[in-house]
Order: sequence, then C-alpha cells, then structure tokens
Amino acid sequence: MIALITGTSSGIGLATAVTAARAGLTVVATMRDPGRAGPLLDEAARAGVTVDVRRLDVTDPASAAECVEAVRRAYGRLDAVVNNAGISNFDPTMEMSTLENLRANLEVNFFGVIAVSRLAMPLLRAARGRLVTVGSVHGVVGQPFNEAYSAAKFAVEGFLESLAPVAAAHGVTVSVVVPGFVTDTGFGRFPTINRATIQAASGPYAGAFADYIDWVRGPGWEKAGQSRWEVAEVVVRALTDESPPFRIPTSDWVAGYLARKLADPDGSVVQAMARTWIGGPE
Repeated sequence: MIALITGTSSGIGLATAVTAARAGLTVVATMRDPGRAGPLLDEAARAGVTVDVRRLDVTDPASAAECVEAVRRAYGRLDAVVNNAGISNFDPTMEMSTLENLRANLEVNFFGVIAVSRLAMPLLRAARGRLVTVGSVHGVVGQPFNEAYSAAKFAVEGFLESLAPVAAAHGVTVSVVVPGFVTDTGFGRFPTINRATIQAASGPYAGAFADYIDWVRGPGWEKAGQSRWEVAEVVVRALTDESPPFRIPTSDWVAGYLARKLADPDGSVVQAMARTWIGGPE
C-alpha cells in the first residue's frame, strides 16, 4: 500500500508515518518544510524503517498538485491518503481574534483537507483506496475558547460525511479518526506562559478562561489524554482494516464523549441512509 500522509514533521503525523511504515506500508511523508524532517527521520531510523519525505504545503495548490503527481510518477499508484496537517487556534473568543487568523485556520484545517483530497481522489478511485482524515472531538462537540478550530473541524466532518457515500460507490473508503486530548504534542499542551498571555488578553472573559483551563487540567485530564502513538495506531487500523467505519474514536474516553451528543457515534446509520439517496441498497 502506498500511503501519503500530510503534516509529518511532528505530532500525530510523525507517529503515523513511522507506525504505518512499521506495519509494512510504503509511506510518503509530506510536510511544508522538508528541512524539518530530522525528527521524523531519526524516529524512523530507530524503528528500522524508511519513509519517502516530500514537500507538500496544503495551503499551496501548486505544491499539493506537484506532490501528488510526483507520487504517481514514482510509484504508479496511490492507495491511501491521511489528511493530518493542521494548526491550532487558541484565542480568548472569536470576537477577540482577527479575521485574518480565523481565515488562516480554515485555510489549513478545512480547505487544506479539501485540496489534497480532491487531487488524490482519481488515484484513490483507481486503487479502490482509503481517504482517512484526522479530525477531533472539537469537530463534534464545540469547545469554549476554541471557536475557530472547532468550526474548521465541524466543516471537515460535514464535508467528509457528505463525500463518503459517493466515494464508497466508487470503491473509496472515507473515515475520520477522532482523537481527544493528545498529551505529547503542541496541540495538547497548555504552557503557563500561554495561559498568562491569553488570560491577560481575555478582557471580560478572563474569569471564564481561567475556569476553562482549570477544567482542562483537572482530575479527568489523565483519563482523557492519550499519546500521539496511540492515535497513530488507530489511524493505521483505519488504513488497513477490511471495513472501517466512517467515524473512529481513538479511545474509550473519546467514544463516551461523542456518545453524549451523537445517536450514531460511528456514522454507520447516516452512511447507510445516504447510500440509498444515490441508488444504493437499503
């Protein structure tokens, strides 16, 4: 299996690239700046595997198109894509962030997913392959002080839920892997300096922000949190399992968290219903 993974210079992307290579996949590990590939290559060497590092900036259509075409030329096929590249946007509230920051968040976390998925889809159809995207619990349950990030992840869920039955009719399996709090990445850390800086800029929301951070760091944190390597194992299962569901929580805690809102936690009921709208069986 030839798998292209975005955002592999650190975090979940790095762990997924190494875990996928260890599972026997041929990994095209992409990142905006290949000069930052050192940690990935060191981790791959420690694991006794190799990865093919290539440049792909999800916000640059020419870069994405060039990378996908280069993979086609090099390998003759593309069996799987993992949309992982993303940025965090932790602001006091939407009204205190700039529109420029909000648009930048959507550009990476939402439009970047669309751009790569669209470019890869013809090759995935030919291979009857997999399109896997790293989502977030924030894409199902809105999170205070994470309005822009939650909005982008909600948009990703809606886009892929709509795409999945159509892609399935053409042999492509679409899944969203849903992690919760990942404790060993930049997304999962709340350094004191960030808390102090953000709280100082929070104006009338400073008290609510302090309470929120206390909740995040509260007794349930260790139970809710997991490592990037645990998430990576779930992503690789989504690539290799015979018939993965649309929505895949990465832990029992995440599954319980989603179940508070969703009557259809893994998306199978909605997907079965949607397939009938495009001529599929009931």
